[in-house]
Amino acid sequence: MIRVDHAGEYGAARIYAGQLAVMGGRGPVAPAIGRMRAQEARHLAVFDDLLTRRRVRPTLLHPLWHIAGYALGVGTALLGPSAAMACTVAVETEIDRHYQAQRDALGDADPELSAHIADFQADEVEHRDTAAEMGGTGFPVMSALIRAGCRLAISVSQRI
Repeated sequence: MIRVDHAGEYGAARIYAGQLAVMGGRGPVAPAIGRMRAQEARHLAVFDDLLTRRRVRPTLLHPLWHIAGYALGVGTALLGPSAAMACTVAVETEIDRHYQAQRDALGDADPELSAHIADFQADEVEHRDTAAEMGGTGFPVMSALIRAGCRLAISVSQRI
């Protein structure tokens, strides 16, 4: 769980970095993306610590998520603010589902990890809802592809 969550938070941070590289501080959604990026950085720092303390090997696909996340961020930002927000809605929808499945599987077995996941899940739901309010409800084909990509990334990061 820690390995895949670390990979996901890293990918999310890279998506927001790519979007901000295109938008800078300009545009109607840039401040929201900046806030989301800061929260993802906090999540990533926690998972970095958990990897070290619990001696969990990070995914071997880390270099791929570095490039893929950034490219997704740049690509959606180039399509405009609504596409960037649609990307967030798609990603965070899958992350909410993923985190809920983890919480269900954990139960009371690991209170520390469960508490982090619950905290981060609340942030991800907030990101999704904010992005939807900011015009991220369009782009159904792109959103479906991004959601499928997220599910694939989760699956392979669990194994590799």
